[in-house]
Amino acid sequence: MLSIRARTLLLVLGLLSLSMTLISYKSYRDAQHEIEELFDAQLAQSARLLQGMVSRDMPPSARQSLQSALNQAILAQHEDGDDGTASGHPYEGKLAFQVLDERGQILLQSASAPTGVLEKMVEDLQQTDSLPPTLATEELLVHITEQLAGYHTVSLGNYHWRLFILRDRLDGHWIVVGEREDVRGELVGKVALRSLLPDLVGLPLLALLVWFAVGWGLRPLRRMAELIKARAPDNLAPLLLSPLPAELEPMGAALNRLLMQVNQLLNQEKRFIADAAHELRTPLAVLRIHAQNALQAPDPADRNEALRQLGGGVERATRVVAQLLTLARLDPNVVQLAMVKLDLLGFVRNELAELIPLALDRQQDLNLDADESGDYQLLADGPSLGTLLQYLIGNAVQYTPIGGRIQVQLQAQTDALLLRVQDSGPGVEPALREKLFERFYRQGNGQGAGLGLSIVLRVVELHRGSISLDESPLGGLEVCVRLPRRPDAECPSTAPRLS
Repeated sequence: MLSIRARTLLLVLGLLSLSMTLISYKSYRDAQHEIEELFDAQLAQSARLLQGMVSRDMPPSARQSLQSALNQAILAQHEDGDDGTASGHPYEGKLAFQVLDERGQILLQSASAPTGVLEKMVEDLQQTDSLPPTLATEELLVHITEQLAGYHTVSLGNYHWRLFILRDRLDGHWIVVGEREDVRGELVGKVALRSLLPDLVGLPLLALLVWFAVGWGLRPLRRMAELIKARAPDNLAPLLLSPLPAELEPMGAALNRLLMQVNQLLNQEKRFIADAAHELRTPLAVLRIHAQNALQAPDPADRNEALRQLGGGVERATRVVAQLLTLARLDPNVVQLAMVKLDLLGFVRNELAELIPLALDRQQDLNLDADESGDYQLLADGPSLGTLLQYLIGNAVQYTPIGGRIQVQLQAQTDALLLRVQDSGPGVEPALREKLFERFYRQGNGQGAGLGLSIVLRVVELHRGSISLDESPLGGLEVCVRLPRRPDAECPSTAPRLS
């Protein structure tokens, strides 16, 4: 693929050449038309001058003297040189005139005048069937005055002639003034060549100037490429490229946005690795101790107890790893939610059906409170909402005492749905509720990793909703989640509200 400079140069020069060709052709046609108009006017003027010079009253001796003077002028021209450049012009021999009487007999003519002009034109008119072929030339001239007068282009000898024929009605003379067509063609060619020559000479110079101009215009792009090439692989700081042309500003902004996203992804990976290392260090150390105790215990009862503790440690480590992976998967910079139309009431009912065994295992009462006639349709990502319910119900089951109550409420509003999870547990002091959203924060002797509400908050953020903690009517903690029906239609604050 050609460079931008080469492509721009080819395009500009191609369009310029095409434009110059069209303009030159138009100029050539206009010059040709104007020159022909000028020559035609000169022919008519020469014919009028001859008409005034030669009249019926002019004696034959005077016409003879005038003809002799013309012949001597031609002879003097040939004595000066063949082309007449010493005292005349080479085009003199290509211009001609004749004065004929009413019968077509020559009264006066130039040396270069062709013979048989009127006879040739009469013959052409007869071939077009516009004249009877039986009449003599003298008789035809009387009948075709209107057809012969004016401008004509005829072939005489080896040349084409442009003629102007004038009929003197008083004297009955025919005045024929003409010039060869090659004279006009030669002049038009010279005029066109002289007009095109500056363009042909200037086109290479213009191409060179365009080359340097395009290179100067692309200098910011080259400077950007050099700056990116010189950066270290671990340097993810924004590119300082200002001031930039308007065409490069979107590219610079896109590059800086990409660098910021890459930096966020790297920080996320570092944070995940640090969190995993921090949280798994203690469970792994405990697993090693339980394994050593099981190997070294001489009593089968002690060995079984150590193995039981080892199984509990493996279960806790598995839960921590699963929560860490879930938190990483729900990162806003990585996750791509599949928003679909969802009936939240049916969805919550199905999720609770799977979570009831957890409550039954602790002899707890888990129920759903919702108005069956309400509209619970919204756009949401089903898997992430399932994760939210699992952690909310799981936390409620874990911190609610045996035989306690857990209630899930759904309320439909015009533009949003409210999901409340209430329990009869010990609750949380208002001053400590904000800490529940921090990672790895656990209250009491909970067996989790302290990531449950962090994951719930992440799901709420992805759905552009809000979450709040309050005192439950059942005596424990109430978690209220507000989910907009269309997450793309509003963007409320996702910071947790503490009551």
